[in-house]
Amino acid sequence: MTDQDVFDPSARRMSVAELRQNNERAVLTAIATQAGSSAAEIARRTHLAPQSVARMLADLERVGLIARGEARKGLRGQPAVPIYLNPNGVFAIGCELGWQHYRIVLRNLAGEVLGEHSRHYDFPAADSIFSEIASLVRILSTLVPEEFRDRLIGIGLAMPTNIFRNLDLLGAPRSEVAKWKDLDVAAALNEATDLEVFPFNDGNAACWGELVAMGAPRPRNIAYFLVSTFIGAGVIADGKLWEGARGNAANMGGMLISGDDGKPTFVHLVASIHAFEARLTKAGVTIPPGMPESWNWDAFAPHTEEWLDAASRAIAIAVINAHAMLESDLAIVDSALPDTIRERLVLKVRERLANKPTLTSEHPPVLQGNLGGRAPAMGAALMPIYRRYFSRDAADMGL
Repeated sequence: MTDQDVFDPSARRMSVAELRQNNERAVLTAIATQAGSSAAEIARRTHLAPQSVARMLADLERVGLIARGEARKGLRGQPAVPIYLNPNGVFAIGCELGWQHYRIVLRNLAGEVLGEHSRHYDFPAADSIFSEIASLVRILSTLVPEEFRDRLIGIGLAMPTNIFRNLDLLGAPRSEVAKWKDLDVAAALNEATDLEVFPFNDGNAACWGELVAMGAPRPRNIAYFLVSTFIGAGVIADGKLWEGARGNAANMGGMLISGDDGKPTFVHLVASIHAFEARLTKAGVTIPPGMPESWNWDAFAPHTEEWLDAASRAIAIAVINAHAMLESDLAIVDSALPDTIRERLVLKVRERLANKPTLTSEHPPVLQGNLGGRAPAMGAALMPIYRRYFSRDAADMGL
């Protein structure tokens, strides 16, 4: 709680410098969303004066954030010079530190992935995982051209909120759970890497990564679900990532549903990879090593089909409940699974929704995500770049 009312009348005005920063970010966004635009086209899209745009472009080029292409000739008037983001303008690392795997990616200002590494484990070991990640971060950092390494702004860290809470379900000993309960993960990663760390909820980071990966025009209201060890989720509301007061909103895997036995349970415990592994263990089937994307899921029949039925039912109910609250334009369902299983899960969710009753509105359409299990790390790499150079939210601009 704060002392400031939501209807606070004292909204502060921007200074000249702050207004310029806001406009520069609008210009960068115009370039990012329509690469190769000319200065005149950018002025039209941002509703800024051509002279102002010209000055800002000169400043952005001077600091290395944009680059100009070859003039397009053959058009009326002066040749139009296309303008692009400079891929070497900024770099960031995205690190997903999950319950049973980590994934690290290096991305540049243009969103290109320059390097990537991942590893599966039974549960994260607090005493060794940070030095391991730091070693990989140093290796990935060498992929940044030497003359631009001072443009690596840090690490976007995507991880489950209160990661210690479910470690016992994965077989972690109490001593390991206790280490994570009292651990400042961002500080530990900062100490190990000597890079600034920007922490995000893993579901929120994945949702953001998916939004960026979508083509324009992007929908303004999305409910996002990622089937992984447990269920990552995120919400885009009115065009913005909805993180809540403490950055942990949209925990839709925590929604209560009825289980197969009719008793209340959580979406996390029905639709997750952990839930599938529990089915295999109960049936006496050995869980294979490595990332679930690499498993031969056909070898698990009929358990795969039974889990897909249960998971799709749970996710469909969560989609309906989320839509009732958010009036979402669509739902995105993705997973850290092989492509064929990802497709089957989405199809089954659509079938479940088609058979559910409606009352005041139709159920939202369901799309399959683009990034799969890479989404949290991919989004975590871009979120610090976005907030530092593109976002016009007051908090991100330091207002």
